Amino acid sequence: MLVRVSAISYLNTLPFIYGLKNHPVNSKVEFLIDTPARSADNLLGGLCDVGIVPTVTLLENKHLSIISDFCIASDSDVASVLLCSSLPVNEIKRIYLDSESRTSNLLCRILVKKHWRIEVEFSIYDHSHTDNDTECAYVLIGDKALKRASEFKYVYDLAHEWREFKSLPFVFACWTANKELDSEFLEEFNQALKFGVENIEKSVNTLEHGFDQSFAINYLKNNISYNLSPDKREGLSEFWSLALEELKSKVRWFG
Repeated sequence: MLVRVSAISYLNTLPFIYGLKNHPVNSKVEFLIDTPARSADNLLGGLCDVGIVPTVTLLENKHLSIISDFCIASDSDVASVLLCSSLPVNEIKRIYLDSESRTSNLLCRILVKKHWRIEVEFSIYDHSHTDNDTECAYVLIGDKALKRASEFKYVYDLAHEWREFKSLPFVFACWTANKELDSEFLEEFNQALKFGVENIEKSVNTLEHGFDQSFAINYLKNNISYNLSPDKREGLSEFWSLALEELKSKVRWFG
């Protein structure tokens, strides 16, 4: 039986997709390509067995487990997870969160409360249905952030702001499974991911992505970090701690 794998339809996962499609493990997997939020839903709902999912997803189900030392992270500026606005951050009153996101939205909420220390209201916004109003403030993630950031006067890179806040890198997504998998498959799977990360230029030149080749290569090599190193694990643990605090604060009790 094929292992069902949910990947993300953003430029930053291109090396992973290239590796999985050009390694012998490809004969053992069936692909779903989706947004980060829907990739998480696929994993939580049992539509796939493995997914590269937003890190907050692991707080939603104790049966999920990280199965790889590869991830989507940033050591400095990520360039594709942004707060974009017509106003400086201290003047923003409402932020429209990205409907495709989970982790980035929660990261923004944490930075608003703990780092910028401002009072704002939040709404969820579906960018696929309507155009951005550049007079408003939005969380933009993935390819839309890379393409639309220049439309706004003020752009805040959330990975950069997290580093300013905690002096740690930020991990946006991890390879995660909802069941126990064969150790031989996991070894092959991780070898395929490694092969992809080691062949970024080939992934850009081979797979469709809609960006200028040199721009895509620069972004994947300099803005995205793929190794789930000890400092990234520390950053992830710190985020999880703050995320649990933020999620609890959103509960409203009645009666």
